[in-house]
Amino acid sequence: MRAVIQRVSEAAVRVDGQVVGQIGKGFLVLLGVMESDSLREADVLAGKIARLRVFLDDAGKMNLSPLDIGGEVLVVSQFTLCADIKKGNRPSFTPSAAPEKADRLYEYFMTKLKDEGVKTVEHGVFGADMKVSLLNDGPVTICMDTDTWLKK
Repeated sequence: MRAVIQRVSEAAVRVDGQVVGQIGKGFLVLLGVMESDSLREADVLAGKIARLRVFLDDAGKMNLSPLDIGGEVLVVSQFTLCADIKKGNRPSFTPSAAPEKADRLYEYFMTKLKDEGVKTVEHGVFGADMKVSLLNDGPVTICMDTDTWLKK
């Protein structure tokens, strides 16, 4: 699994002009599910994101996680994070999971975030044409790939 995590003051996702997910202070997570991913990757990634310490403490240091501040998380599925760009200039998306598998792991990932203690987990609409807006706080943007912790 691959994720781009942005620390935000607020974020929202719209489908057909309607807000389908919206948060205040927390993380916007763009999530890409690879064909080789399983529940194990979702478990690890949800834990890492829930405990990612990039919010400021009283001393002004990035030392607090969303769990510490009551932060919210907005998760948006994004198969383009799985792009293979080794050859040429047109990305190949063959590494991304088939839609049925990707949707199942996307839903599972959001459940795991709640299991980890994140109280508010909002989301987009899987497979839809979404418009994402955010106010990046910092800016702070972190990229994660479960291959960092789990060798395949």
